[in-house]
Amino acid sequence: MRVGVTGADGLLGATLVPLWRRAGAEVAAWTLDAFDVRDAAATRRAVVADRPDVVVHLAAWTDVDGAEADPDAALAVNRDGTAHVAAACREAGARLVVLSTDYVFDGTARRPIPPDAVPAPRGAYARSKAAAEAAVASCGGPWTVLRTGWLFGPGGRNFVDTVRAAAAAGRALRVVDDQVGAPTSSRLVAEGLWGLVRAGKTGRWHLAAAGAASWFEVAREVFRAAGADPLRVTACRTAEAGRAAPRPAYSVLDCRATEAALGMALPRWEAHVAAYLATGRVPALGLIEGDA
Repeated sequence: MRVGVTGADGLLGATLVPLWRRAGAEVAAWTLDAFDVRDAAATRRAVVADRPDVVVHLAAWTDVDGAEADPDAALAVNRDGTAHVAAACREAGARLVVLSTDYVFDGTARRPIPPDAVPAPRGAYARSKAAAEAAVASCGGPWTVLRTGWLFGPGGRNFVDTVRAAAAAGRALRVVDDQVGAPTSSRLVAEGLWGLVRAGKTGRWHLAAAGAASWFEVAREVFRAAGADPLRVTACRTAEAGRAAPRPAYSVLDCRATEAALGMALPRWEAHVAAYLATGRVPALGLIEGDA
């Protein structure tokens, strides 16, 4: 299978590209140096030239608060860039796989959110990602949208590493306790997505670690695992955090359909966070063996 990956040097791409190569895929790892997804012509040339069977579109504007100050820039990358990739896939005859986010939901749910729930984005970043999903759905070719959230792992800035650094430096932290989700490793997403692609799954899917916790609870777990005093992490409310963009209060994703498609129960977030803190890696799901 020939695969093209945009955003190949990002947090997920840094894990996905070597894992999928280990699994036997021929992967073209596209970074911003290869082409800018905002440039429709450059995107078309690159995708058509490499003749992929599948394009995994990971390149995105991810500065949630920055999008509030420059919503047009976020739309140019997330909505328009995705539309450019979709058009190139249609011309190349490639299947399009796009990474999306729990932020497309407004956070008012009180139980895990199923893939067919209607998006209700709040904030400029969330609206740009919902617009990207809409561009995918109208692309005219085969497509898969995979929503996840709270990603951590090697190769990019993430909450788990930020908290671990604070613990190692002996700093105290105030962390919000009114946002609930599930920390999810880049390995889990990269490997689970491989399983969905190999099975030919299309449409909307959710993939996240099992369980649920607030950011405050996650931070205390990281301090504890790092050998630091978890009581140095204190709780605050989102309204006190002073962030520009709204965050969903509840973004636990219902992954039962994904578990059925993969034929396995997804691991709990605590197990992957503990393994990552101890070794810098997380356990394999068994769909792709070996380390990235």
